[in-house]
Amino acid sequence: MSHSNELTVAQRADFRTIAAMIVPESAEYKVPGADDPAIQADMLATLGRDTAPVAQALDHLARLAGRPLAELDAARRDAVAKEFRASGGTAAATLVRVVLQCYYRDDRVLRSLGLEPRAPFPKGHVLPEGDWSLLDPVRARGGSLRGVSR
Repeated sequence: MSHSNELTVAQRADFRTIAAMIVPESAEYKVPGADDPAIQADMLATLGRDTAPVAQALDHLARLAGRPLAELDAARRDAVAKEFRASGGTAAATLVRVVLQCYYRDDRVLRSLGLEPRAPFPKGHVLPEGDWSLLDPVRARGGSLRGVSR
């Protein structure tokens, strides 16, 4: 699905760089950084309505950096990131939230935290077998659930 509200190549590159600054790779905990290809793919695929504020944040970041973030040396990059956090407002906050949200649903990251990777509802979290009382509110409002009997 290609539409105009996708990030540009330059924005994606800066997104990858800032993501790695937010969550760097850790050899000690054997976890990837937030710039990991799989995590980046998840971020880009699930941006949805956050695309506009994230693009806005990346444009602001680009103005502060004056060139692709990856081309700056570490000290300059840190200075830009600090300025970005201070002046980026809600757009910057949205970018950080998106990075963390996607990072902490990566299987490798969950395992490193001692959590069981699970699919999002409804696949991953199993309801107790035969607990039809969960359907009472649906029944009460006259929902048509054919073939469900007590």
